[in-house]
Amino acid sequence: MYAKLYSSSVLGIDGYIVEVEVDISNGLPTFDLVGLPDSAVRESRDRVRAAVKNSGCQFPLQRITTNLAPADLKKEGSSFDLAIAAGVLAASGQVPEKGWEKTLFLGELALDGMLRPLSGVLPMVMAAIRAGFTRVLLPVTNAPEARLVKGMEVIPVSSLQETMAYLRGEWEPRDGEEATGWEEEEPSPDDFADVRGQSHVKRAMEVAAAGMHNLLFIGPPGSGKTMLARRIPSVLPEMTMQESLEVTKVLSIAGQLSRKGKLVTRRPFRSPHHTISQAGLVGGGSTPKPGEVSLAHRGVLFLDEMPEFSKGALEVLRQPLEDREVTVARARAVLTFPAEFMLVGSMNPCPCGYFGYEEDRACTCTHPQVRRYRSKLSGPLLDRIDIHVEVPRVDYSTLTSTEKGEPSPVIRERVARAHAIQSERYRGTSILHNAAMPPASIRDNCQLNRDSRDLLRQSFDTLGLSARAHDRILKLARTIADLEGKDTIDTAHVAEAIQYRTLDRKWWE
Repeated sequence: MYAKLYSSSVLGIDGYIVEVEVDISNGLPTFDLVGLPDSAVRESRDRVRAAVKNSGCQFPLQRITTNLAPADLKKEGSSFDLAIAAGVLAASGQVPEKGWEKTLFLGELALDGMLRPLSGVLPMVMAAIRAGFTRVLLPVTNAPEARLVKGMEVIPVSSLQETMAYLRGEWEPRDGEEATGWEEEEPSPDDFADVRGQSHVKRAMEVAAAGMHNLLFIGPPGSGKTMLARRIPSVLPEMTMQESLEVTKVLSIAGQLSRKGKLVTRRPFRSPHHTISQAGLVGGGSTPKPGEVSLAHRGVLFLDEMPEFSKGALEVLRQPLEDREVTVARARAVLTFPAEFMLVGSMNPCPCGYFGYEEDRACTCTHPQVRRYRSKLSGPLLDRIDIHVEVPRVDYSTLTSTEKGEPSPVIRERVARAHAIQSERYRGTSILHNAAMPPASIRDNCQLNRDSRDLLRQSFDTLGLSARAHDRILKLARTIADLEGKDTIDTAHVAEAIQYRTLDRKWWE
């Protein structure tokens, strides 16, 4: 007897359809699984055998061959268990074998036949709807997430026994709660109004948020670098539906969706520990998974105390910062993960933190120690960080002042207006923000008047700027002009943009 059903798995950030073919023939009782299965898939034979027996069914004592097609693509994960078990039951005549051509089977089986939830259900169901499938059977826990895909009939089942009853027409699924999809999350408790002083730093953060520019804080310990960084998401505008769907897909694959059946509406803020590996930061591994740069997609990646990260981990950021995606090459596949994020880093000027701030405390570092510490951030990496800003210590009178600064909602309104201008400017292209402008767009959208060109030329020669730094100054000037609602880039905009690119000369030369 022969049966064919369909399941799905994830490759990169996209799902793909897998045909599960089961053939039962006479011969010694064996259960063969072919089609490049990994360890988790090969172990499904034991899970399926136990689950079928413990669900009150007969497991065929014959030769069983299961093929997962396409055979040249490595199959990973436990999402095929339900399809394999249903295929064995269909091929042995215990459930109908016809009528399931447009049905997707997803789920990991426990030994007692119960279904366990999966990661990555959203991209799998999206792939199924593109392939013309109309129905999906999957664990009850994953049903709200699957219902985010419009046009798909979702059948939540809790066990293999319920699945068999449904396939036989003996059981109808209970009505589940429909996913509302878009729902506002709780507002961030962090507010710019809590920050005392640091007006020039808050201005730099506003510019960075308005164009999604990368940002580096340099200052002594206790000056508020971490507190400032954690308030950046509070001034970023809400994500569009497309951005929200992209972020939800990535978090679904990583198994980090906190609200089942709801799209993620708050921009991600990721702050990995400095001991993170290169693969953990940009993604990869024997089974490539998205790293922190992809989990921060459309949001903020904060690297606190950047020189404490390994030099290798910092250097692998160069390609994602430039290309806004991560490409992981393996022998059988080349996977691409999205990585359009805003990098925010912080660092001290030296290991002890007080070099250049002797009025606070005497620096105890030797010059070789200082050079070694700062050399962790290479010139090419610094070149890819648009804004370098110094964060000095706040004096006592400012710290104890009762006067509050601008709250985050006020700043967010200005940032949102700048985002709206950029959205209109780049309509019909893949560009969303000024920081992502390619060279051709810079020439079209960053025209300077004569005075501005003279100022930029003089700074280029005096400061020894690279071609990349030149382009990033133009992008910054464009963002500053957008914040003021101006179509033209004035000399003041260029001057402020240049100011944000000079701090590295102070500390690295």
